[in-house]
Amino acid sequence: MIREDGRKTDEMRPITISRNYIKHAEGAVLITTGDTKVICTASVEERQPRFMRDQNIRNRGWVTSEYSMLPRSTSDRMQRESTQGRLGGRTQEIQRLIGRSLRAAVDLDTLGERTIWMDCDVIQADGGTRTAAITGAFIALWDACKLLQDKKIIDVLPIVDNIAATSVGIINGTPMLDLCYTEDFAADVDMNVVMTGSGKFIEIQGTAEHNPFSREESQQLLDLSVNGIQQLVRLQNQMMLENLDEVSLGNT
Repeated sequence: MIREDGRKTDEMRPITISRNYIKHAEGAVLITTGDTKVICTASVEERQPRFMRDQNIRNRGWVTSEYSMLPRSTSDRMQRESTQGRLGGRTQEIQRLIGRSLRAAVDLDTLGERTIWMDCDVIQADGGTRTAAITGAFIALWDACKLLQDKKIIDVLPIVDNIAATSVGIINGTPMLDLCYTEDFAADVDMNVVMTGSGKFIEIQGTAEHNPFSREESQQLLDLSVNGIQQLVRLQNQMMLENLDEVSLGNT
């Protein structure tokens, strides 16, 4: 089955990761996945979050996340959540997912008594914003931690593994990798998968929109996601090990 953008069912959208996108942040990445574009920045704060100070937790750091979609990231203007006085449930759920995913990448004891804020801002949305945010934010997090090490603020790089994520789904009975918006909208089943570079799962979010899915179908979706995430991890490693400002996958 050939998809509307010409991809095969097991093919990722074209991906580009550009680092040093904003000069003031300790880590800053623009990740483009098809027509989805997310800016991911890492900001180091030299203190623990309040809950850790209140609990008298010493010699341990924290990684947390905020996520937002810009008003014209979609076809119609969205109202800024700040003007509504509260975060929507979707936003809260996504930024918690990003935060706990990235914490799996870090030895928080090695990080020391500081907080790294990961801000993920969607400037253009076409499906897979949360998975793109996680994949891009990992590079921003790496850069922030490497800067701390290079400045001798910390002795050891606290990154313990890669983190990357992708989406999969079943459309008209066919499992597919890396859904764009129209595919996600039409999917009978959609799933977001977050994994470490060593192949361990951090989170699997799977939902049947219409018909329940079988164990065999869930395994097919997981197999697709593993294949896609392995490609993303290789892209991350290429960027980090070769110290590249930009890397791409597919026809960009």
